[in-house]
Amino acid sequence: MASLLGLVTTSSSLVGAAIGLHTPLSKRLLACLLAFAAGSLISALAIELAYEGALSLHGQGFNARAAWAFVSTGFAAGAILYFSASQFLEKRGAAIRYVTQFREYALARKHADTSKRIRLLATCDLMRHLPAEEIESILNSVGDRQLKAGEILFKAGDPGDALYIVASGTVEVLNGYSPDDHDPPLAVLGQGHAFGEMSLLSGGPRTATARAAEDTELLVIAKADFARLVAGDRQLAETVKRISHQRAISNLSAGGTDAGIWAKVASQSLDLDLDRHEAGKLLTETAKGAGMAIVLGNILDTIPGCLVIGAKFTSFGNLSLTLMLGMFLGGIPEAAASASMLTKAGYRPAGIYSLWSTVLLVGILAAAIGKAFIGNTEALEAVFAQAVAGGAVLALVAHAMIPVALEEGGSLVVLPTVGGFLFALYLALVESFV
Repeated sequence: MASLLGLVTTSSSLVGAAIGLHTPLSKRLLACLLAFAAGSLISALAIELAYEGALSLHGQGFNARAAWAFVSTGFAAGAILYFSASQFLEKRGAAIRYVTQFREYALARKHADTSKRIRLLATCDLMRHLPAEEIESILNSVGDRQLKAGEILFKAGDPGDALYIVASGTVEVLNGYSPDDHDPPLAVLGQGHAFGEMSLLSGGPRTATARAAEDTELLVIAKADFARLVAGDRQLAETVKRISHQRAISNLSAGGTDAGIWAKVASQSLDLDLDRHEAGKLLTETAKGAGMAIVLGNILDTIPGCLVIGAKFTSFGNLSLTLMLGMFLGGIPEAAASASMLTKAGYRPAGIYSLWSTVLLVGILAAAIGKAFIGNTEALEAVFAQAVAGGAVLALVAHAMIPVALEEGGSLVVLPTVGGFLFALYLALVESFV
């Protein structure tokens, strides 16, 4: 019977997936439903788990402070476990299930990539003469170029089309139009070294040949962008000319603004956001090979609540209605939003249904396990286990349900959240006053 309750409770996930795939409803309506479910879950956790668990402990001789500490420790442990596991899975692709988690993941990825690029720019003497406070306009001018070992970037006589900065690897600067492999290079440029500016300044052709000594990644600033940066910064223009004359493309000098300070100021000046193209590209990349992470993420969201439902079940006259209601209603908009995101990520409907069908199986097993191991007993271990599960459910509400509801429905979701809380409170009072 407990397994049947787990199945009924989680069956809404397939309903939600079907809505997200075939019968799109108003996002605001689904958001309000999710907010209502979140409010009812908060009420259920506060009354059916936290308060009733504390009463059970009081009956065993605990005073108010000890009972509160015991239950609170369980809730905190459950929240930490849920949050840690969800972060681990989201970094491996599970974040694409929900728009808010994916946006957080995508912004974190972009910030990490941008910070890496800033650190590379900070090692370049030329770039550190640009104002760090204007880093966003600088970054918009920087592209990427990959070279294989031995690949020629440009030859002497080619027109100057860009300034290059070595991000990783090594570039050899060779003499002449057809350099001999046995001739020693004029210069060997490593990470942070800039080259190619001489032809940009003079307007003439390249005076040497540049070849990758190993697999190399370059940062690229196109000729037009370089001209704009130089025209807008007199100090940069003077520095470029001075370095070009001093090293004749083969010897970058160190100095100028401290690299660490420049990178720190530049990072603090960022105001990152994602455009639609970036978000779509990252969504597709993240979805590749993320199937198992998505399954485990769904399982993580399902187990705690179903454990409690199974543990609290004693008879059909004593069901955990508020908790079941919150999970059932919440599963519909959650699955609908997830199905929409997974479709954008390139998943087919059959694959989406199979991913969400794991929730039903896990719900059945979790409810049975909850009934068998932590139900029908007031032992301290059982009370603590229920508190841990409750903390995980509360973390789910804060981490996924409320953020998604706000994203899709805006400030309007405040009202159904309170409505869900009050409705669950009513059910609990009716049951207690009988």
